[in-house]
Amino acid sequence: MPIILAIETSSEQASCALQRGETVISRVSEGVRTHSQSVLPMIQELLAEAGIALKDCDAIAFGSGPGSFTGVRTACGIAQGLAFGGNLPVVPVVTLDAMALACHQQQGAPEVLAVLDARMGEVYWAQYRFDRDAAPVAVLPPALSAPDGVQPQGAPAACGNGLSAYAEAFPAGGHAAIMPHAAQIAQLAAIAFAEGRTVTAAEAQPLYLRNKIAYTQAERRDMAAAKAAEGGA
Repeated sequence: MPIILAIETSSEQASCALQRGETVISRVSEGVRTHSQSVLPMIQELLAEAGIALKDCDAIAFGSGPGSFTGVRTACGIAQGLAFGGNLPVVPVVTLDAMALACHQQQGAPEVLAVLDARMGEVYWAQYRFDRDAAPVAVLPPALSAPDGVQPQGAPAACGNGLSAYAEAFPAGGHAAIMPHAAQIAQLAAIAFAEGRTVTAAEAQPLYLRNKIAYTQAERRDMAAAKAAEGGA
């Protein structure tokens, strides 16, 4: 089994994991503003706990998105730096894939709807099924839409913070606490590595589903004025 070092910083929770054979060890840090400062110390702790050096790893994996623009760029940049330094391949893993795997592992759900808060009144989402293999199969690929635009097939188990951020659009609820984690990033990366699905450090890129990062001040003023007008109507 390959040794995979994984990084996930696409949400307010940063995590790192080291998969070695069947064993996965991990670290977690809360607070999106500290991701760039917390990831490297967590990686050093993992390597020390495992008694190995970076060069002993077979690949560096990272949560490539969708998610926080700053977060996915942070994970990608750190993965690239480590891969360059260790002359290692990189495995980008879709964050929604990792969420779905976590939901499947924790809840035993054969069908999973992953919904991640994208801010700006939108969500990233995708639907998956699980067959015999550990990797999720996309029924509906990752997309960006308004919460009421999420249209799953059937009745999958739902997970992700989009469920609580836009609770009115998801009355059935679900497992809102299940989020992207480096442990599942590492597990999916090990499968991809075994199949030869790696890239070079230079080729590693975040997955963006949205071109717009934030509303301008003028747009926010217009939105506030429209909301005030609706309230007064």
